[in-house]
Amino acid sequence: MANFAPWAIRGGFIATFMNKYAALPMALTGTLSHKTAARRIKETATFFGTSTLPGALRRHGPGFKAAAMVRLMHSMVRFNVLSQGRWDQKVFGIPIPQVDQMPAGLIGDFFLSAAALREGRKTFDADERAQVELSRYRCFLLGLPQDLLGDNPQDIVDFWNARMLTLRRGFDPETCGALLKATMEAELVDTSTPAGAMRERFEKSFAKLYFLQNFCDGKDARAREFGVRITAMDKARAAAVGAHVFGRMRAYTAATKVPVIGSIADRRLTSRLKRYLGTLGHAEFTSDGANYRPARNGAPAPV
Repeated sequence: MANFAPWAIRGGFIATFMNKYAALPMALTGTLSHKTAARRIKETATFFGTSTLPGALRRHGPGFKAAAMVRLMHSMVRFNVLSQGRWDQKVFGIPIPQVDQMPAGLIGDFFLSAAALREGRKTFDADERAQVELSRYRCFLLGLPQDLLGDNPQDIVDFWNARMLTLRRGFDPETCGALLKATMEAELVDTSTPAGAMRERFEKSFAKLYFLQNFCDGKDARAREFGVRITAMDKARAAAVGAHVFGRMRAYTAATKVPVIGSIADRRLTSRLKRYLGTLGHAEFTSDGANYRPARNGAPAPV
C-alpha cells in the first residue's frame, strides 16, 4: 500500500467500469465528472490504505470504522435508487450487491492465487497467507458472505471467475466509457507545480499499463476497445515507475527480514503510508440521493 498503491490505484479503479451493469450505480450517483471521479478514487484509496495501518481493523480501529461507513453509504445508494424509481430491478437485480465487493477487495489475492496455481501450488506460503487473511477479513467487514471468501488458491480463482460469469456482458460508451474517461482525467495530485504535473503524467502512464497487463491480457487493441490508448511514451514512463516502485518494494522486503533493521523499515513504511493518506484528504463516504440520475430503458440518462 505504501509503495505500489499510489501508482496503481487509478488502473485498478478503471477496471471496475468494464461492465455496464456493474458500473451503472456509479453512473446513477453522479460520478461522471472529473471532480467526483477523483473523490471516489481517493475515498477508495483511503479505505484500503487505512485498513493496512497497524491495528486499524480492530473493532474500534479506523479501518473498522471506515468499513462501517462504506457499508452505510452502499445501503443509502440501494435505498435511494430502489425507492425513487431510478432502477429496474428485473433488469439489473439489486444495486451494489455484496458480491460486488469482490473485485476491489480480492483483486490482489486473485493475482496471487493465479500465480500460485501456475506454479503448481495448492496452498499459500506464510507471507501469502497473511495477505490473504487480511483481505478476507476486510471483505467480510464490507459484507461479502463468508461462503465466497476462499482460503486457498483454487477457491479464490473459482469464486472470482464465477462472479465474472454471472455478470451480463456489456460495455457501452455512455456508462462505462464516460466513467472511464472521467477516471483517467481526474487529478489525484496537485498539478499546479512542475513536479506535481510530471508525477501525474507518470502515474497515469503506469495506471494504463497496469490496466493493460492485468485486465486486457497485455493487448493494446483490447485496451483500446475500452477507450484506453497506450502510447510508446506511456510504456517508457511506466517502465521507469516500475523500476522505481518494484525496486523499492524488494529493498523493503529484504530489510524486514534483518533484525533491528526490519523494525526500522516497518516504521518507515507506516510513516510513508500515513503521508500518502494525508494527500488523499478526508473521506466522507456519503451519497446524496437528490443528485442521482434516472435510468431509462435499461440505460442511464444522457449527461
